[in-house]
Amino acid sequence: MSGHVALERSLWGLEADICFLNHGSFGATPLVVLQQQRRWQQELERQPVQFFLNRHEGLMDEVRRRLGAFVGADPDDLALVHNATTGVATVLASMEIPAGAQLLATTHGYNACNNALRAAATRASAEIRWVELPFAVADEDEYVARVLEAVTPSTVLALLDHVTSPTGLVLPLERLVPALESQGVRVLVDGAHAPGMIPLDLTRLGASYYTGNCHKWVMSPKGSAFLHVRRDRQSEIRPLVTSHGANSPRVDRSRFRLEFDWTGTEDPSAWLSVPAALDWVDEHGDGWPAHMAANRSLALEALQLLCRAFCIPSPAPDSMIGALAAVPIPADAGDQAPGEPAGRLQRRLWDRWRVEVPIIPWGNQARLLRVSAQRYNAVEDYERLIHALTEEGFGQPPR
Repeated sequence: MSGHVALERSLWGLEADICFLNHGSFGATPLVVLQQQRRWQQELERQPVQFFLNRHEGLMDEVRRRLGAFVGADPDDLALVHNATTGVATVLASMEIPAGAQLLATTHGYNACNNALRAAATRASAEIRWVELPFAVADEDEYVARVLEAVTPSTVLALLDHVTSPTGLVLPLERLVPALESQGVRVLVDGAHAPGMIPLDLTRLGASYYTGNCHKWVMSPKGSAFLHVRRDRQSEIRPLVTSHGANSPRVDRSRFRLEFDWTGTEDPSAWLSVPAALDWVDEHGDGWPAHMAANRSLALEALQLLCRAFCIPSPAPDSMIGALAAVPIPADAGDQAPGEPAGRLQRRLWDRWRVEVPIIPWGNQARLLRVSAQRYNAVEDYERLIHALTEEGFGQPPR
């Protein structure tokens, strides 16, 4: 039996008749949190000058305080950004990478962040070493060994995912980060999926840089994310937009705070609604630890159902599964024509069955079908997916 207890779908704004198994791409925000965002927007518009000049700084301090407590970080080490891709780009744009240096990344990385890494390597005349990680893995030791074996005396940075986007695996960062940082390799963690999916203690983890989204598994509005920069690295990191903080005469805050806290006029309501999202989970059930455990339990059950349907073993140990799970399917099932955002099977699942699930290119020979588990999901959703797959000629119905 699953340890997952589904919440009422009506708490979210999702269409009632769809089978939504793709929370991982963009999240889904509870209606009451969206209502809180609208209240912040209305408050701002009642007196924009007073809001921005007199209230904004204190309100954002409170957001960082709440967020810091949630992710195990000193609030003064957090900068609020719009998404994790921006966080990665911010670090790469700020770092002075020596010519000829080596940058590490894995084959499980997110394409947008990989592109930012390629751009940084080109600017610096540096080399990227792509660490080949298999999808099917017996235990995490192989991943740890492959990454650490790729380090050379010229390695200056490793870009690592905490939860991989295409494969949905939780990487063993508690082993990788200290091993790399102790060798002088700065670690930039793309933690886009981690906040709200798995427990975090960023201070203990000790990575030079860590960025994560709140709009995914914390379920806050779109455009709310953070960048955590270790205190000894903060003097080197600048926001992508240079604004008033660059020459502010204030001495009551660090230069890191002054530059990141104001990069220009923008709508702060998504960030200001993060506390409401954090409170929402505590108010609708049994708190964050149980919430994350329930989602993980459902993801593991979904993975078992899919593996039985495709007659394949689980691609990874349970310890590397959070609230995402992926299985390989035949390459032609998800083939994409140039410029198409989704493959044929993904379109059929949506058009014919109203099942929203991503099918992701993986290498040259396979595609991955990736499911998410969130509190509006139930086992019946994955059974509906498997029935649709069976009708489309893939897999077997659940037994």
